[in-house]
Amino acid sequence: MFDTMTFTKIAASLCGALLVLLLGKWAAEELYHVDGHGEQAYAIDTGTDEGAEEVVEVAFADVYATADASKGAKAFRQCSACHKLEAGANGAGPYLYGVVGRTVETAEGFGYSGALNAVVDVWTPEHLNAFLENPRGYAPGTSMGYNGMKKIEDRANLIAYLDSIDD
Repeated sequence: MFDTMTFTKIAASLCGALLVLLLGKWAAEELYHVDGHGEQAYAIDTGTDEGAEEVVEVAFADVYATADASKGAKAFRQCSACHKLEAGANGAGPYLYGVVGRTVETAEGFGYSGALNAVVDVWTPEHLNAFLENPRGYAPGTSMGYNGMKKIEDRANLIAYLDSIDD
């Protein structure tokens, strides 16, 4: 039924399709490559200095006072991959039931790295805020593989939510 010529035609058509795909990809990259067009021809002066953006630091206590626990429940979705909210139910990370105000590294049944004890004794909202902003920077050597939550409002909402779940 199939002879050598049929297999040759099938292989040639697959190679031809692959060649067309690769050439099309190359042509599209050449046409639409953003960095390959050189510098802009002229600059428009907007009257503001681009490097002079003023960053206003807001105190965490002020943001935490107005935190919304329902928004924190949405932010917890990032955490739920590794952490559970039920007492004693450890996942890849320790359970977070009652974490606000709890002594560090005391979740039963979880093997900690020991890096947190060197930094903090009790999980206050301020300590949780600093840890959630940059876990590896706050506690070098921690086994938590999360890069951090950048927005202070999200961190405050999450901490308010975690504080609300343990009555």
